[in-house]
Amino acid sequence: QVRLVESGGGLVQAGGSLRLSCAASGSILSIKDMKWYRQAPEKQRELVAIIYDDDSTNYADSVKGRFTISRDNAKNAVYLQMNSLKPEDSARYYCNMNMRIGVLDFRLYDYWGRGTQVTVSS
Repeated sequence: QVRLVESGGGLVQAGGSLRLSCAASGSILSIKDMKWYRQAPEKQRELVAIIYDDDSTNYADSVKGRFTISRDNAKNAVYLQMNSLKPEDSARYYCNMNMRIGVLDFRLYDYWGRGTQVTVSS
């Protein structure tokens, strides 16, 4: 089975930085895209950033210019560098990957990590 595990969350002061990591393990053939979502209490889960298999990226307007998503295909990993953090960035951050898992299985499978908490104090 495929598992995604996030790390790097924590408590930081406004204006500080954090680097989130997510590594996938298991039977993985290739990963199409890698995404970071976040969800604050009583709010909908929102897409923060996405990186495609050609390394192109897209960001939510609220984080553009402050966050950078990157991937390491050799490690089946995705990262989110978060700078100039604001209290409104506080949320649980989830890693998501869309992938092929078998040579003869052409379906794309979606996997989620269990999240890592980011709290930004004012």
